[in-house]
Amino acid sequence: MADDFEAMWGALAPVGRSAASGGYFRQPWAGAERELRAWFVEACEQRGLRVQGDGLGNLVGWWGEEHATRPDERLLTGSHLDSVLDGGAYDGPLGVVSALAAIDRMRERGVVPARPVGVSVFVEEEGSRFGLACLGSRLLTGATTWERARELRDRDGVALPDALEAAGLPGPQAGDPDLLAGVTTFVELHVEQGRALVDLGRAIGVASGIWPHGRYRFELSGTADHAGTTRMEDRADPMLTYATTALAADEEARRAGARATFGRVEVVPNGTNAVPSRVTAWLDARCESEGALAELVAGLERRARQRAEVDGTEVRVVAESVSGLVSFDPDLARRVAADHTGGDWPVLPTQAGHDAGILSGAGIPTVMLFVRNPTGVSHSPAEHAELPDCLAGVDALADTLERLCT
Repeated sequence: MADDFEAMWGALAPVGRSAASGGYFRQPWAGAERELRAWFVEACEQRGLRVQGDGLGNLVGWWGEEHATRPDERLLTGSHLDSVLDGGAYDGPLGVVSALAAIDRMRERGVVPARPVGVSVFVEEEGSRFGLACLGSRLLTGATTWERARELRDRDGVALPDALEAAGLPGPQAGDPDLLAGVTTFVELHVEQGRALVDLGRAIGVASGIWPHGRYRFELSGTADHAGTTRMEDRADPMLTYATTALAADEEARRAGARATFGRVEVVPNGTNAVPSRVTAWLDARCESEGALAELVAGLERRARQRAEVDGTEVRVVAESVSGLVSFDPDLARRVAADHTGGDWPVLPTQAGHDAGILSGAGIPTVMLFVRNPTGVSHSPAEHAELPDCLAGVDALADTLERLCT
């Protein structure tokens, strides 16, 4: 089983990797991510799994349908294969590779599933290309509509339908299979995106829920002018409004025990010797409660507008995507966490969004397993998990799936 996991992981390691940074650029419907989805289909076919896909590129490989005594109570696992820009190797692919390895492990044990078990790949989980996180699972569950999604454009101005066409995909079609039909439980394994398991000295954890979080576009407009001849007091500089707002985000988040990050900025005209006319900045905000999230964002908008009055600029804030509090099924989490060698697995919250949160919001009982990340770093080339912990994750996932499918 270790050899199977390492072979699969080795096959994925070079795909979409930057020689300069060591990070990954696996953008949805682009070359590297398409190569990974082709790899997934081949890996499923090698295992005799029946592969289904839709016009968006979501995929599921099904195992055990021919022997299932409860065929209408399907069990789903898996994750995603896309990455953030210059991301790590483990976020997403670890869950997919571990799911395939867990199927192998259960077969070695002679498990005959009473429920069909599916391994899923959801597209555009990160939202790094079209700005809406978990786009594939949102469309599958109806959390967003194709009418809205088809209007999305990436930072190069490419519309989503055109990106799909370039990838050889037609987009959602009336005849697409319902990949979630009959799914009554979802299990997602993921590398931990933090240090809780490191601090606890444990290799495996179980998620209790996901903090509310959202992405907000701050559009700050002013007046372009000459950097040399325009007196400071005569400027309407949106960069000053942005800088003050970014500092306010850090201050407010620290005070509230929340998270607030401006990680993407676009400047027009983006010239060294020009006062900008426009700054667009994207805020990622995460809080323990939905009320705290709304209060944090409203407070930052208020402070941006106060600064704009000083700078002579204008402010517009647009919520691009907002996800509410997710509380995973507590009974399911306790069952999965209980009674393992070395004691119960710890149950802990996460501040990161996942497809599991979307499926849980759609009423599908859901549980997440975390694998220890010794660096505590994620969305970065430094993201990591040690091989023994990865293999412990495969065993944990196989144990969990075996409990649930038999």
